[in-house]
Amino acid sequence: MARLKAVDPANASGEAQKLFEGPLKGKHFNIFKLLANSPAALNAYVAFSGALGKASLSAKEQEVIQLAIGQENACDYCLAAHTAVGKGAGLNEDQILGARRGRVESDPKLDAIARFAKAIHEKRGHVSDADVEAFRGAGYDDGAIAEVVASYALATFTNYFNHIAETEVDFPAAQAI
Repeated sequence: MARLKAVDPANASGEAQKLFEGPLKGKHFNIFKLLANSPAALNAYVAFSGALGKASLSAKEQEVIQLAIGQENACDYCLAAHTAVGKGAGLNEDQILGARRGRVESDPKLDAIARFAKAIHEKRGHVSDADVEAFRGAGYDDGAIAEVVASYALATFTNYFNHIAETEVDFPAAQAI
């Protein structure tokens, strides 16, 4: 059972109601119901994820980051959610498991994303010149570096929120690795 009360989208008011009827229409997942206790926090999630929807990194690439960091932070909710979303973005089962391990050996670009995201996490942002050059060597530019950091920040936000809230998983559980 979650530590926070869930806001029923049908009974939400104000800004939360606008978000549930707008960008979150039909997406009444437990994380959003709990974030709705603070319309500002729910709006922060919607705004941040919406901005990243316009990024140069593809949905598939962003899902690799979410899976890698979800695994690093042991967030069962995010692992389940991003396994489902990742499949919808075109990741196959091997790529999903590889992303969670921080290595996608079947795809050099996804591998570079997973490794770079994991380096950011392990080094608390203090990545080395070699980490940056390896990422650039896979064909990514400085804009992609900024977007990986932004996606990492979104992952950390949702991972930590779910830990604190003890959000009940409402997606099929992610495969154990």
